[in-house]
Amino acid sequence: MMKKIGITGQNGFVGSYLYNTLGLQPEKFERVDFDREFFDNPEKLDEFVGECDVIVHLAAMNRHSDPEVIYNNNVDLVKKLIVSLEKTNSKAHILFSSSSQEERDNLYGKSKKEGRELLADWAEKSGGKFTGMVIPNVFGPFGKPNYNSFIATFCHKLTHGETPVIDNDGEVKLIYVGELVQEIICKIQGEESNTLYEVPHTSVNKVSVVLQKLEDYKKLYFDNGEIPVLESKFDLNLFNTFRCYFDIKNHYPIKFTQHTDPRGAFVEVIRLGIGGQCSFSTTVPGITRGNHFHTRKIERFAVIKGKALIQLRKIDTDEVLDFYLDGNEPAYVDMPIWYTHNIKNIGEEELYTIFWINEPFNPEDADTYFVEV
Repeated sequence: MMKKIGITGQNGFVGSYLYNTLGLQPEKFERVDFDREFFDNPEKLDEFVGECDVIVHLAAMNRHSDPEVIYNNNVDLVKKLIVSLEKTNSKAHILFSSSSQEERDNLYGKSKKEGRELLADWAEKSGGKFTGMVIPNVFGPFGKPNYNSFIATFCHKLTHGETPVIDNDGEVKLIYVGELVQEIICKIQGEESNTLYEVPHTSVNKVSVVLQKLEDYKKLYFDNGEIPVLESKFDLNLFNTFRCYFDIKNHYPIKFTQHTDPRGAFVEVIRLGIGGQCSFSTTVPGITRGNHFHTRKIERFAVIKGKALIQLRKIDTDEVLDFYLDGNEPAYVDMPIWYTHNIKNIGEEELYTIFWINEPFNPEDADTYFVEV
């Protein structure tokens, strides 16, 4: 049965990742769009609540110079949601993101705990379904530096000529945003509700160890285009996160070093700590290949003969990045996750392209979603 799902805070870090992931399965989930103005417009909020089978309440303030403002804002949002749930006599399943800071003596943690308890009371009184999820530290692509995660801050600084500083080198329990979203989707699909569900972290890392990895990625990949050794799922997720903080528009295309002698030319296409699949294609003039995106794969397009236009677009934005490549000056563009991409032969002759991807193609789990750039 198709479920109608609304996400308060659908434009936030976790919200947009959840929104886009649900969009990969249109046969299972219908997304009910949410706008932050709904919280100031009771009629609009009632209309939104009335339409949803499931509401994932993610909207919250994480940081403000005055902790009281955070506390009041977050509790206030929950109260507004409850008023609307009561008014519309909603039977929706409410999922609430709380934080591992619940137990700490700070107003953000307190606002989350109180919000969770208020929603649990609503569910008990109204016979509704409620799941309160206590979530560890989340990292992943497109998080805001100095706001969502220390990893976002480190990635942004390393790719923008700044030097990250460690405030507190503790052990941090982490979950990748893609893993968290799968946990939320499991709860959406499950029939049972539990007022308190502690989402398990997927890795524990010292802050300095994470920074060391990111500094290696900067040196090997950002500066030299080499794919580093990625030994674990955490490493792959961290690397894919790092890649999303580049100023992509100005970073690509990257020219290869070409060695020529009387025999012809030699170009090294990729250095790997990681393996994967390498292939090449020929494309006749006027033809476009691709128009798809990946959520976990690392991919490089290298043009070695002919003229090409490579285009990238992050899937929930309108900006298209155009890169013109010419085989006379061989160059490459790497594809960040969640960017739909294509390549078009814009020349008069056949186009030769070498493709590298970090995992062999598996039709059962292709991680390939078709969307026009």
